[in-house]
Parts: sequence; C-alpha cells; structure tokens
Amino acid sequence: MTTEAAPLLEVDNLAVEFRLDGRSQRAVQGVSFTLGRGRTLGVVGESGCGKSVTSLAIMRLVPQPPGHYAGGAIRFDGQDLLQLPEREMRRLRGGRIGMIFQEPMTSLNPVYTCGDQIAESLTLQSGLTAKAARERAIDLLDLVGLPSPRSRVDDYPHQLSGGQRQRVMIALALANDPDLLIADEPTTALDVTIQAQILDLMADLRERTGAAVLLVTHDLGVVAQTCEDVVVMYAGRIVERAPTQDLFADPQHPYTIGLMSAVPRIDAAVGRLTTIPGSVPPPWAHLTGCRFASRCPLATEKCHREDPPLRDLRPGHGVACWRAPIAAAA
Repeated sequence: MTTEAAPLLEVDNLAVEFRLDGRSQRAVQGVSFTLGRGRTLGVVGESGCGKSVTSLAIMRLVPQPPGHYAGGAIRFDGQDLLQLPEREMRRLRGGRIGMIFQEPMTSLNPVYTCGDQIAESLTLQSGLTAKAARERAIDLLDLVGLPSPRSRVDDYPHQLSGGQRQRVMIALALANDPDLLIADEPTTALDVTIQAQILDLMADLRERTGAAVLLVTHDLGVVAQTCEDVVVMYAGRIVERAPTQDLFADPQHPYTIGLMSAVPRIDAAVGRLTTIPGSVPPPWAHLTGCRFASRCPLATEKCHREDPPLRDLRPGHGVACWRAPIAAAA
C-alpha cells in the first residue's frame, strides 16, 4: 500500500467477532493493510461493513464480551497491540495514538468542561501540572480554530455547536502529539461548510505534526480530497485497496464500481440515481463464495462457490474478485 520500508501501522489478517444470542457474528475477517508515517489512508464502505469495528480494534476498544479478537495481529511501530498488557495499551491511547470518535456529543463527557477533558489527558499522559495543562488546552483549542479559546475552554459540550464539539474532539486527540490519528467519520452530521473546514483542519494538522492518519468514512468525496491510499470494505472484508488516484481512475471490484456509480454527478442528466441492488448480508450469515456475489451483475457460478483472495493486479492495487481485471466499459 505504501512505499515505507517500516510502516507505522500494520494490520495483519485481523478477525473480530461478536457472540450474541448464541450466535457468532464475524464483523471483520481477514483484514490486512499498512499505513506509513505521515500518510493518510482512507477506509471506505457503507454502514455495517466493519470500518468502525476495525478502528476500535486498533485502539483495543472492542467491548469484551460480547466482542472477541478471533485472529490476526495489529502492529504499531513494531509492537503487536493485541499482545500488550492493558496498562501499556492505556499509555498508547491518547498518547501516541489519538482517536476522533464518530459522535462528539456522546464521546465528550457532558459533566466536565472541554478544557478539563483536554487537561486531564495532558496530566495523565505528559505529566503536566494543572496550570500548564490548562494553558496547553487553550493553545490546542486555538490550534484547531475554536473562536475565543481562552473563554470557551470553560464551556461544557452542550454549549458548543456540532462543528465546535468536533474541533474539541480533534484537540483532545492531538493533545499529546500522537504518531497516529484515527478519525472515525469525523464529518458525520456536520453541514457541508463545517465538513470542509474540519477536513482542511485535519490536513493542515497532519502537515504540521507529521502524524499518520487513518480516516474511516463512507464518503468517497472525502477520500478523494484527503487520502493518498484507500481500502474498500464490504461485509467485513477488504475487497479492493489502491492508491487513491488509481482507485478513482480505474476501480476494479464491482462493489467499488457500484459505489462510484451511485455518487450523484452535477453534470449528469436528470433522472433516477444509480443504486446497488440488494443489501449487505447480515454478520451471522455463513456464506460461501464472494460475499458480494448476490448483488453483483458480473457474478458467475465460481463467484458463488469460491471466495476470491485479495490479489495484486499491479503494484499497490489489489482486488478480491474472480472477474478482475474488469474493463472500464464493463
């Protein structure tokens, strides 16, 4: 995926399952990718494909039970996070690994001021005094573009708008200068103007700090704007991975092609939007063959019978499809 000899993050054959109502539900299966230092990787797919579970797994925040790491490894700077004692993992969370959660209103503690929440992370991870942590919190709020940070540092989350709360979440994630920033749908529920501001802010912060960014999203436009590499997930698996420009210029999995066809185009003739027929199979479904086969216009008997491996069509561009390479006109 990247040209880095020693990637900062390596996810190797990760499997996560949930055991509910006597059934085992495999939310993530066989997921592998790498992320180099200072680069941005997008993880894209529709709701329920396993994107957020993958990001939570990297942080070791999958609830156990009902969650269970069923296999694989997650190596951060050479350390397998799945093998670390919880005490060491707590040092990494909020320290060398920061995370922007999907919904800031539920992720921020409503009974503490925004400044106190940032300061707490600083005192725990960096050992700053209360006074120094408060001043650093104000600096961080200014860095992420929150207006009047010295007065807003004592505001509670409910006193801020959605975009302002998201900025506080970014400040909290960046408090201890992380090497890796995980952003799980950072622009969900924000209006288009605020979305653009948040994305510009993340890009600017990456340039300033040199952090690697793992961006989890369902929005292909966000991926095109911010990511250098991208993996496409479907039903808990990676179906395609490639440099972003390569993926958009020549998508090779029928699901990726369907996603791109479904994006509204301003220059398209007025009419019905393109959709992908059918629906994502439930996590507890025990399927043979390709998980996308029931929705795929190109599926053959082999697709329903045999699960395709993720294979490289060319350097850096892998696809899990028996029919690939697919001509642009297909």
